[in-house]
Amino acid sequence: MLTLRRLNLDHFKSLLFGSRTRSGLLFTVLLYTLLIAIGFVYLYPLLFMFVTSLKSPSDLLNPMVQWVPTEFYIGNYEKAYRVLNYPVTLTTSILISVVPSLLQTFVASLVGYGLARYRFWGKNLVLLLILATFIIPPQNTVIPQMLAYKEQGLLGSPWALILPALLAQGYRSAIFILIFYQSFLSLPKVLEEAARLDGASDLRIFLTIAVPSAIPAFIVSFIFSVVWYWNETFLTSIFLEGGVTTLPMQLSRFVQAYENLYPPGTVNIFDRLNEAVKMSGTFLNIAPLLVMYFLLQRWFVESVERTGITGE
Repeated sequence: MLTLRRLNLDHFKSLLFGSRTRSGLLFTVLLYTLLIAIGFVYLYPLLFMFVTSLKSPSDLLNPMVQWVPTEFYIGNYEKAYRVLNYPVTLTTSILISVVPSLLQTFVASLVGYGLARYRFWGKNLVLLLILATFIIPPQNTVIPQMLAYKEQGLLGSPWALILPALLAQGYRSAIFILIFYQSFLSLPKVLEEAARLDGASDLRIFLTIAVPSAIPAFIVSFIFSVVWYWNETFLTSIFLEGGVTTLPMQLSRFVQAYENLYPPGTVNIFDRLNEAVKMSGTFLNIAPLLVMYFLLQRWFVESVERTGITGE
């Protein structure tokens, strides 16, 4: 009887506090509570923005309506769609962010591979300079860049973003070079030596051995590059000089665009001060990024785990 009671007590302790092979119930509850709390902190602004964007004017004026609107109202999105000139600005944003990101990712992989696999004089200095381009704020170098682009006739043209990306000098290129550098350092040299014995050139080794092994680094670099190109408005507005308007740039002057599209007298004062319209415009701005993440999230999570970002 005493032995049975002791076994039950040991089983209860194992269930509550865990054992060497599995986590206990107490640890699991604390872990999920912490994860839910962190998730709530990140998701709350997004949920609040989405719910507010669906509220009708009557719901906005009703203090009893908080999280569940009384009706499915899309009038705010219709106005925001017109104010943002959504089809044009969305297409422009995709071109401005995706094309430089593709070029930047591929060129950064070339630079990272060269630094990881070849020995040459001044290699450490090159790494130091690459790191400096990431540490130094871009606001400190924007004037020399702008003068150089103006001298080359690139200001006001998408080439002001494409050419730097083609030369591994796009937005935050340094971090992508370091990601590929770390990824290629972990590639076994035996594979390359075997390929050279079979007569493969350096380019063939890079394309057939190095690139497939660095797919996680490519995915991480491309996603982060797209997000940074998409959200960057300061440098983009300076280099493009208003010749091209992206969604974030149009969103930054949303109030002015709304005033131009809906002058006084065409809508009532409440609609002109309607925060739900601004929320709708903000949600339309981040919607493409959310779609991209949901489509690529499985590969993105696996890539983060397999690249040097986690220190592995």
